[in-house]
Amino acid sequence: MTKRVAIIGAGASGLTAIKSCLDEGLEPVCFEKGNEIGGLWNFHDDAQEGASVFHSTIINTSKEIMCYSDFPAPKEYPNFMHNTWVVKYFKLYANHFGLQKYIHFNIAVDSVKPSSDYDTTGKWNLTYTDTEKKVTKTETFDAVLVCSGHHADPHNPKFPGQDEFKGRIVHTHDYKVPKSYEDKRILVIGIGNSGGDAAVELARVGSQVFLSTRRGSWVLNRVSDNGYPIDIVGLRRVIQALPLSLANIVVAKKLNNRFNHANYGLQPDYPPFAQHPMVNDLLPNEILSGRVKIKANVKRFMANSVEFEDGDRKSVV
Repeated sequence: MTKRVAIIGAGASGLTAIKSCLDEGLEPVCFEKGNEIGGLWNFHDDAQEGASVFHSTIINTSKEIMCYSDFPAPKEYPNFMHNTWVVKYFKLYANHFGLQKYIHFNIAVDSVKPSSDYDTTGKWNLTYTDTEKKVTKTETFDAVLVCSGHHADPHNPKFPGQDEFKGRIVHTHDYKVPKSYEDKRILVIGIGNSGGDAAVELARVGSQVFLSTRRGSWVLNRVSDNGYPIDIVGLRRVIQALPLSLANIVVAKKLNNRFNHANYGLQPDYPPFAQHPMVNDLLPNEILSGRVKIKANVKRFMANSVEFEDGDRKSVV
């Protein structure tokens, strides 16, 4: 009897999980809580509908590197795809391999628990709800693949005095477009890719943007030597063959040749390959123009301002 595999999520991981099951002679049953494939790459402006990218989000890896190994992105697609192109690519992939018929849309998975005979069968009971029909069911599967990703739920840090702050606090999970931020003083906390993208976008409409970081970050530009995508240049065999310690020295020198991270307040206390870098084409320009100012880690919130660990205070209301 063919083994049934439950797959939670029809995003980037869920789609290839369906195909891998088919390649192995398994029967995939995919549950997607939304009404389309693509997961968070499907933009929607309502944060209550779940995680999604910003309206302006462009992928940080070139299509040649991010595509599935058995399905290259079409040559007419841009090297760095806007989120709408990423969704188009996923749909091409799903249609090419006939994956759509295995996906059940508008289904929210409520729980996954070992079956009563798990010790002998290894099976799982999966309870799910059809959000349109309001019907809840439980089915048993031979295996479960959780493909919901790690960006589905936000992590909200807590700072002293935050409850007394009179301004608006929004996680980038819920940020979609810069509308309503015009002419405001804005603090972005965190220097990951989402923080960097939000900072440079808001700098175009806000009166001043502050970007707070604990440790700084190495910043990569998508465009590298001779106009080639940076990940294609960085993955050359000559770079990969270097010892890690030497590769860190070479890459740090190259990144600082573009702009000196220390001069921009971004110099991290770790080498380039020790942590995920930021990919951002505009941040150095916005810092140079003064529209983004780099600040230390937040110490505490006050009613109308924020104090940083270096003692500086800024109004952000």
